[in-house]
Amino acid sequence: MAREETVVGLDVGTTAVRVLAGQVPPEPEEKPQVLGVGVAPSSGMQRGVVTDIEEMIRAVSQALDAAERMAGVPIDHAAVSISGAHISSVNSHGVIAVSRADGEISEEDVSRVISAAQAISLSSNREILHVIPQHFIVDGQGGITDPRGMTGVRLEVDTHIIEGSTPFIRNLTKCVYQAGVTVTELLFAPLAAARGVLSKRQKELGVVLLDLGGGTTSLAVFEDNRLTHTASIPVGSMHVTNDIAIGLRSSIDVAERIKLEFGSALPDEVKKSQEINLKNVDPNEEDISISRRQVADIIEARLSEIFSLVNRQLRAIDRVGMLPAGVVLTGGGAKLHGIVDLAKRELRLPAQLGFPHALPAVVGTTDDPAFAVAVGLLLARVETSRTHERSPLRALATVGPTVAKLRGWFRTLLP
Repeated sequence: MAREETVVGLDVGTTAVRVLAGQVPPEPEEKPQVLGVGVAPSSGMQRGVVTDIEEMIRAVSQALDAAERMAGVPIDHAAVSISGAHISSVNSHGVIAVSRADGEISEEDVSRVISAAQAISLSSNREILHVIPQHFIVDGQGGITDPRGMTGVRLEVDTHIIEGSTPFIRNLTKCVYQAGVTVTELLFAPLAAARGVLSKRQKELGVVLLDLGGGTTSLAVFEDNRLTHTASIPVGSMHVTNDIAIGLRSSIDVAERIKLEFGSALPDEVKKSQEINLKNVDPNEEDISISRRQVADIIEARLSEIFSLVNRQLRAIDRVGMLPAGVVLTGGGAKLHGIVDLAKRELRLPAQLGFPHALPAVVGTTDDPAFAVAVGLLLARVETSRTHERSPLRALATVGPTVAKLRGWFRTLLP
């Protein structure tokens, strides 16, 4: 198989690095086939921000090596996820006069109006990651998804702009490049997860996707098939683990095992008589028993805080309890027992786990909410690999100035 037929999604998370290598299908309607899967424990990152470059390079390299061995092909390029509390978003409006004398709107006009919307004030240490058109307006007529070929005098666009801290973006991309991989696209994690999980109908009705990572919880809100809001909250599933460790006075590793094996987000469903002997979980722990109800109380308290922060984001756009397709939970933190019912109660919305779109796989499986971002990255790479020239309408998978500069620089350093 030719190297250019291989596409790769690299999800760099706080607790795990996940890699999917796939093959571009010959027909557009076909789904990519997964050739290799690599997963490695993540270290050197906190709350979506790189804190130890050497540790992060080691984790990325380990996951890439596992995927390469399984796929049997070299991996030298990938779409990469980014998250963290440093990422913020804003809606922006752009307006231009149509350039052609006959009033027909060209692709150049579309590019110019999107560029006009990008003219926002940014501090020197921040840069734009994505400029995503929500809808276009031609001579006052709104709700247009693609104005090319239409006739008008005045072209406007409403966009959703996602921007992040340049130093943090630079550190992440540096780790990936030094692991021997070129960053082809850099996608905000919940956008990738939405690509891998949500249906068109959910986006039309109104839905919020919650990506519950280890260090952060990211969200993306869609309505009328448009992205209307994104945010990143600096609290994730590792904070649940930390709370359990403090409450039980146990090690982090023991707290993580207890969370996964005995934890529940619904204390009322746990019998008070049920107990956990710490020595049975880890021989190095004391021979004491603790109540499962106590663990569930700890989990519920932290998850309720996360959902209250999500509600604050929804309140800012006047969508609390007003998204018919509800909330879709992805990420490793979404697999906690009872979290769906707790989300229904706290967010006052329908809720469900978000399993990635089924992809044919040679070995292994991606049928896991934790793989939502990686699957979305893979699908995004397939889309861009089909077109040699990127349309201005496909502004989701953009590469910011930092990535563009580092791409050329690191290419000269790689063997």
